[in-house]
Amino acid sequence: MGSKILVAYATLSGSTTQVAQAIGETLGQEGTQVDVHQIKEVGDISLYDAVVVGGPLIMGWHREAVRFVKKHQGVLSQMPVAYFITALNLTQTSQESIHEVPIYCDPYLPKPPQNPGKLSLRERYATPSNYLSPVLKKTPKVKPVSVAFFGGTLVYTELNFLHMLFVMLIIGARPGDFRDWEAIRAWGTSLRSALAEKA
Repeated sequence: MGSKILVAYATLSGSTTQVAQAIGETLGQEGTQVDVHQIKEVGDISLYDAVVVGGPLIMGWHREAVRFVKKHQGVLSQMPVAYFITALNLTQTSQESIHEVPIYCDPYLPKPPQNPGKLSLRERYATPSNYLSPVLKKTPKVKPVSVAFFGGTLVYTELNFLHMLFVMLIIGARPGDFRDWEAIRAWGTSLRSALAEKA
């Protein structure tokens, strides 16, 4: 694998920072140099051999993450790339890939639908495909080697009023810390070989 990896992330309340750091530490366990930065701090990404982009879901994947991929998709299309997405609710489906992009889900995050043959509006909204497909369509030049969905955190007081209403009424999520560090590090470990194969 290349000798230098960037983990670039967006965050709402800071909890995604810790996820990005855990992924960075795992990727760097075999001596690879890994830089972990908030997206707004990132400069020239052509200095890296691979890039991991992450952010939380709030009415779609964080806008900073989407804008970052769109802005740099020319460079990102020439190197191994992966995404991670933190979420509060995910509907369990049989999908192992979306538009030929492999997906990984924290085993504790997806919830089985009440009626697998007929998903409710909330369940359809929370499918991996509904979350990821718009991002892939907006950035067609970039094909990630893997996209991971992890549990996130929710503190109502850290959300603005519109986001709080959305999370309460549409997502139906409860407050708490749902990050699964074992799953996060397991994905980071598998990502090392996925990035190496792409490189």
